[in-house]
Amino acid sequence: MKITGYSVEQLNDPTGILMGERFEFFLDIEVDEEDELFSENGVQLRVLFYKHEDDSRMLNYHFLVSEKIQEFALDEEEEKIVTKFCDEHLKDAEE
Repeated sequence: MKITGYSVEQLNDPTGILMGERFEFFLDIEVDEEDELFSENGVQLRVLFYKHEDDSRMLNYHFLVSEKIQEFALDEEEEKIVTKFCDEHLKDAEE
């Protein structure tokens, strides 16, 4: 899996109840043609990401193909790649 592009936005908690910050990432990912997730229209991964002090992690994610949610899961190594990528790009939502 290769991340080829992304967008990120910080989500607001109007109630102020939730601790930490939430971010929504849309990652454009390159999928091998032989993978069952492959689509000629491209594949996106929507990630809800959490950050509070030294704690940062994925809350959940969904694969999107042609704007439809697909029921696939990341393997452990892919989860590490996505978590690291999101953590490194949080600053882009704050600019």
